[in-house]
Amino acid sequence: MDFIDYYKILELDKSATQADIKKAYRKLARKFHPDLNPNDKTAQAKFQQINEANEVLSDPENRKKYDEYGKDWKHADQFEQAKQQRSQGGGGFGGFGGGQQQYSGNFDDDRFSDFFEEMFGGRAGAGGTGRGRTTHFKGQDFNAELQLNLKDIYTSQKQTITVNGKNIRLTIPAGVENGQTIKIKGHGGPGVQGGPKGDLLITFNIRNNTNFKREKENLYATVDLDFYTALLGGEITVDTFTGKVKLTVKPETQSGTKVKLKGKGFPKYKKEAQFGDLYITYQIKMPSDLSAKEKELFQELQKLRS
Repeated sequence: MDFIDYYKILELDKSATQADIKKAYRKLARKFHPDLNPNDKTAQAKFQQINEANEVLSDPENRKKYDEYGKDWKHADQFEQAKQQRSQGGGGFGGFGGGQQQYSGNFDDDRFSDFFEEMFGGRAGAGGTGRGRTTHFKGQDFNAELQLNLKDIYTSQKQTITVNGKNIRLTIPAGVENGQTIKIKGHGGPGVQGGPKGDLLITFNIRNNTNFKREKENLYATVDLDFYTALLGGEITVDTFTGKVKLTVKPETQSGTKVKLKGKGFPKYKKEAQFGDLYITYQIKMPSDLSAKEKELFQELQKLRS
């Protein structure tokens, strides 16, 4: 896998603080965001790289591994364990021709590749002190974010996204959640030592640009109800996610009354033709700018009630 310099992507150097990383990420993410660069594949690829770099460098533990092991940072724990085992067995790492080589400090990409082959069966198995075995490691997982509107995920749809210059076509099931991550197997980085490819992890950022509140498959809305209809009852028209429906209001309906419209909610994730419910809360709207006659009538009603 080609080495990706995350510091270079964020226009930083290795001395950058966590605050520097956060500031650089926000600046570049805004600049290259797909919404601001529609149909610009170069900007989309850059945006994905910026996200990937931030996810690694903003995590102190991952950043430490990346600084030490470069492109193979995800395998740092295995490398450290192997180094300890070799050290306990012979005080160093077997080199070529029976000699010993001591490795310490930061590894550049070429030196680490040689070190990796020696430790896990590459050239050492042919004539050095290695055991001739090959350890396979899965490739690096790639992370991407896909931004959609709530209306976009009411039905399943197909989308094409660009990751590291490759177009990937995927089906987005109806009802995905905000913040939910799905895995596309085999679309990550190439494996190490013949290992399997990594995966592509896509996280959904769902923007709600409707008047409905969503909680999983259920939807919630508040509807204004005029005072007279609430008092005497009647029929009103309300919006649902897919259109308007008529509701019958019972006489003497109180403010805050909830009614359930069964099956008028959001699709249930990966459950064909199953939907949640829509809950309507009535909010009674009191009359204003009463005429003298109206006030007189209300005063008469007040006397009757008392």
